[in-house]
Amino acid sequence: MLYSTRGIILHTVKYSETSLIAKIYTETFGLQSYMVKGIRSRKSKIRTGLFQPLGLNDLVVYHKEKSSLQTIKEIQSAFPYKSVPFDINKSSVALFIDELIFKSIREEEKNEALFDFLWNACIILDTMTTPVAYFHLWFSVHLTAYLGFMPHMNLSERNKWFNLHDGTFQESIPLHPEYMDETETRLFSQLMKISSSGLTSLTYSRDTRNRLLDKILTFYIIHLPGFTGLRSHHILQTILE
Repeated sequence: MLYSTRGIILHTVKYSETSLIAKIYTETFGLQSYMVKGIRSRKSKIRTGLFQPLGLNDLVVYHKEKSSLQTIKEIQSAFPYKSVPFDINKSSVALFIDELIFKSIREEEKNEALFDFLWNACIILDTMTTPVAYFHLWFSVHLTAYLGFMPHMNLSERNKWFNLHDGTFQESIPLHPEYMDETETRLFSQLMKISSSGLTSLTYSRDTRNRLLDKILTFYIIHLPGFTGLRSHHILQTILE
């Protein structure tokens, strides 16, 4: 049957000389794989530019239950990016976000709340007029809520350290190395509480931001089965310097 849905492009691989397979997180079906035939041929009516990472598109698709590979009938851009492709900081953040989503989400089922968060975050990144040095951190922290392991906010004057294994703020330094120090914990808790519009109020050093990102990714590795870490965050840290 034919269905209309919005979709976020996550990853593509070449399939034959003229075709590709695209991993797309859809509003209606969750994460799906789509065969796009003949896109590299001169006669193709579908532009390859629509399959850039984090592309926000309107789709008309054929969907068969229990099939591992679906088909796209029509695709068009729902939100053409105006700044992400031309701003090296934003494009680096976008690549990080794309890899994080691709390696974190396995759901082949509808999840409107998660889809809306991802879709809106992409638009916010593109339309931001302030520096984006904290956006990837904010996104990574808030994504944990939709993945099921966002910690409870019990930070206090006494609970100054965040235990990555337990996912809790505690009074003493854990007896293992997987924890956030007081400064990292403070920034982490602030990111949990604020919206993206509040990021301009944060004033932490580059080293603190970089250390926190490493700790957040460790938090993902500990609590998300199958998550093996990212490649793009080292590039991102270098560019945001």
